[in-house]
Amino acid sequence: MPTDRHTSPESRGRKTSPGRGGMPLPDLKGMTLPDLEAFFAELGEPRYRADQVASWLFARGVAGFDEMTNLSKSLRERLAQAARVTSSTTVVHERSGIDGTEKLLLEFEGTGDRIEAVVLRDEDRTTGCISSQVGCRFGCRFCATGAMGLTRSLTAGEIVEQIQALRRAVAPDRLNNLVYMGMGEPLDNYDEVMRSIRIANARWGLGIGARRMTISTSGIVPGIRRLAAEGLQINLAVSLNAPVQELRAHLMPVAARYPLDMLMDALRGYISSVGRLITLEYVLLRGINDSPEMACLLGDIAAELFCRVNLICYNEVSDVAYAPPTDETVSRFMTALRRRCPTVVRRISRGGDISAACGQLHTRS
Repeated sequence: MPTDRHTSPESRGRKTSPGRGGMPLPDLKGMTLPDLEAFFAELGEPRYRADQVASWLFARGVAGFDEMTNLSKSLRERLAQAARVTSSTTVVHERSGIDGTEKLLLEFEGTGDRIEAVVLRDEDRTTGCISSQVGCRFGCRFCATGAMGLTRSLTAGEIVEQIQALRRAVAPDRLNNLVYMGMGEPLDNYDEVMRSIRIANARWGLGIGARRMTISTSGIVPGIRRLAAEGLQINLAVSLNAPVQELRAHLMPVAARYPLDMLMDALRGYISSVGRLITLEYVLLRGINDSPEMACLLGDIAAELFCRVNLICYNEVSDVAYAPPTDETVSRFMTALRRRCPTVVRRISRGGDISAACGQLHTRS
């Protein structure tokens, strides 16, 4: 598919221009409406300017100040000197020939950093799988993103631009669900992720319902506890992958820092505070965590938390020695699990032919 360069002439070459004191110019795309109101107050402009600019940025998705035609030319020139608007280029846009999954390799203007984002299509919904970091520092052994290491976290403006890039890619269809399950650990970039969610959720922002958004975490306990206090009706999914501490710590080094008993305590507190079901995600690895005994232990955890379980057969990654289980093994595992936890779903992997399935994201061009 053709490259999509979503920039205006005015915005090119200005994304990382320094402001006063050599600091980067503030990115209006990463600002909430109160932030925009404060920004315009500092410029000596009336409050309604924030509403006008929010409409241009989020409802219309413009890439530069020259497109904001209900602002005076002098104000647009002032804005170009005082602020910036993050934009991106779609370097590669692939579509699965098997299931219609789409993957975008995005490059952010100015920095040149690249991330991958995915579109998943069902009959009644179109879901964006959103990245929160360039790479990931937690190094789960079965994940291609973890093998990259962490370059940096994304800003709220870059995450919002990523969502808008997916909107442009699926048009005229509507992007109506978001899952923060792409590259990176969302709760390792807590403040920027939450700011992007508030922008995505707001009427003045992207207008996506809170219950249509999901954060997936590898088990960052402090982030789970902070999330419980936010008062948002977003969904929480936890990548568990082993029901015993020793194996989980082997597969997911983060579990050495936040052991299973600590994670369980945080999840009990989250459920008590938020009053919403959580989902446990479990990647099945042949001969590692796919035995009926593991299913029974997982079922005990799920029954205690009264939660859903999503089973995901491992999606093969180059240079990684794991393999997916056989269908017979999956069937035995699900039978044993359902004796203790009736809400079990085997998630069908999508986009494997374009390396867009769970655990396969990596900024290959």
